[in-house]
Amino acid sequence: MRLTKLGHSCVRIEHAGTTLVLDPGVFTQEDAADGADAVLVTHEHPDHVDPERLRRTDAPVFTIEGVAARLREEAPDVAERVTVVSPEESWTIGGSIDVRAVGELHAVIHPELPRITNSGYLLAFRDGDAATAVFHPGDALTGPEVPVDILLAPVCAPWMKASEGIDFAREVGAPRTLAIHDRIYSDAGLGVVDAHFGRFLGEAGLDYTRLPDGADL
Repeated sequence: MRLTKLGHSCVRIEHAGTTLVLDPGVFTQEDAADGADAVLVTHEHPDHVDPERLRRTDAPVFTIEGVAARLREEAPDVAERVTVVSPEESWTIGGSIDVRAVGELHAVIHPELPRITNSGYLLAFRDGDAATAVFHPGDALTGPEVPVDILLAPVCAPWMKASEGIDFAREVGAPRTLAIHDRIYSDAGLGVVDAHFGRFLGEAGLDYTRLPDGADL
């Protein structure tokens, strides 16, 4: 399995001849979805889904109804290849990637704003009798409630304090945590949050990494 960080919350994962891309939004490289065999989108905010990036591939898109509704309005050509998934629904991509939708609501941005829907994705990349589990929560701190090998953890957001992100990562307890959702802070701010995540996760015996765009885990 090869996992590449592509900017903000977008990652590309290649496994057994199948390329999966998650959350190619406006803070992501324009070619993020190029060559994908399938795309997963967690929710409708532009930093997680951009119709122009989805138009660069003809891959099927798996997402929730809130995203599908936005695409039907803004990009009906893309909406034609959308499959709508529900919380706890499971399916398989490429014969060896098992996916389960996790959670239902975006984190609270402000009590006076209505909450939109959000789905995290628990991914199991099978290789014979073994599997590597990766979890992408989208914009929520809703865990998969099962052990995972790699957590893709939001590290800065208008809806989250750094302490909440650290506690979420410790609760999930993945041996490796890869930082995502990192376009909100400046480089100086990211240096501060990286130090906190690294310290507290390190004390718990967990590895924390924030990759530059285009780098592999």
